Amino acid sequence: MPVRIRLKRLGAKKKPFYRIVVADSRSPRDGRFIEEIGYYNPRTEPSTIEINAEKAKEWISKGAKPSDTVKALFARAGFQGK
Repeated sequence: MPVRIRLKRLGAKKKPFYRIVVADSRSPRDGRFIEEIGYYNPRTEPSTIEINAEKAKEWISKGAKPSDTVKALFARAGFQGK
């Protein structure tokens, strides 16, 4: 089961809000997920990024791969993956 750390989109039309989730890579973007580890709100100034670092490190150590967007959010939040 290939596991990814990626974004799940929430919010109304033209008003996105994202949750950072750990999910099976075969599940749909907004479908089933294993665990929620944070959120990202691009509509605030500056953007709000909240990540549970302990859970993220745990999943990365288990082999979960972050998506490109989540890698960028980790860098902006000051979180080093390993």
